[in-house]
Amino acid sequence: MTSQNLYADLPSNPEAGERFDALLARPGLRIERIVSTGQASPPDFWYDQDEAEWVLLLQGAAALRFADEPAARALRPGDWLYVAPHRRHRVEWTAAGEATVWLAVHFAE
Repeated sequence: MTSQNLYADLPSNPEAGERFDALLARPGLRIERIVSTGQASPPDFWYDQDEAEWVLLLQGAAALRFADEPAARALRPGDWLYVAPHRRHRVEWTAAGEATVWLAVHFAE
């Protein structure tokens, strides 16, 4: 079994894109660490995923918006969300000047 620290190797400066690190992958299951440094979804872009997702904000701050809701949900450390398959969503913003760390669990329903 491999073990590491979720907070290891975090960027100290903003990066061009989000960092996606696969922590565990099995048929029907994927766990990843996502590190954002001020990124947001492009205008008019919505994620529309085949699998369900459970996401936990570990560090930093962000706002996630669902297409079927009128306003974005502000997230702070400890906040988590369940995203049903094909529920369109987007990242409105992530904190600039610091690493925002997410733990995402993608799974088949």
